[in-house]
Amino acid sequence: MLTKRIIPCLDIKNGRTVKGVNFVDLRDAGDPVELADAYSKAGADELVFLDISATEERRKTLAALVLKVAEKVNIPFTVGGGISSIEDVDVLLQNGADKVSINSSAVKNPQLINDLAGKFGSQCITVAIDAKQIDDKWIVHLVGGKVPTELDLFDWAKEVEKRGAGEILFTSMDHDGTKDGFANEALSMLSEELNIPIIASGGAGNVQHFVDTFKKGKADAALAASVFHFKEIEIKNLKKKLQDNKIPVRL
Repeated sequence: MLTKRIIPCLDIKNGRTVKGVNFVDLRDAGDPVELADAYSKAGADELVFLDISATEERRKTLAALVLKVAEKVNIPFTVGGGISSIEDVDVLLQNGADKVSINSSAVKNPQLINDLAGKFGSQCITVAIDAKQIDDKWIVHLVGGKVPTELDLFDWAKEVEKRGAGEILFTSMDHDGTKDGFANEALSMLSEELNIPIIASGGAGNVQHFVDTFKKGKADAALAASVFHFKEIEIKNLKKKLQDNKIPVRL
């Protein structure tokens, strides 16, 4: 049986790690390279870096950060934020990233998923989907959750898989930063309808939430930020609890 993955997420703005609630009210959470190193040593399975700053120099600064992280950590890491071309991905992978995450650019140009999967392999391509419940439907949102689309979460997830994505990172905007638990019902539906791994994101507040998302949500991996950044949950303790609940993890 495949082990379940624990993935700290580092939102990067102007070279620093930040964290907010429902995608707003950002506060500083530390140096991303130091945090990455600490998480690697603490037993994280993977890392995700999302550049949320809107600078013109993004590609250069992000590539420099990726290089520094790659020199420090020995676990796979994914990089996202403003990626919209083969050239963007090429630079990041060459500097040491294992995977890239695309979001808005995939919605605006779905062919990008095919192109990236064809060029670099599906295993390198994560499609991030931010969605919110509106009138009992899960609606995909863009631009950090600010812009609603007409896309249904489940329809879009199926299309993403068909186009060659290797995994999906699903963030429930209703749950993000609330610490009330993951969107397990939606996650379970995604897991049943798709054949690629689903990463749960949005809502981690305690260890039981991780247990629930693996058991009830059938997630393949669980991603969180503030509970790790501010040391509310220690990864080693979390994995021990998961193991006690018969959930396979790498210790």
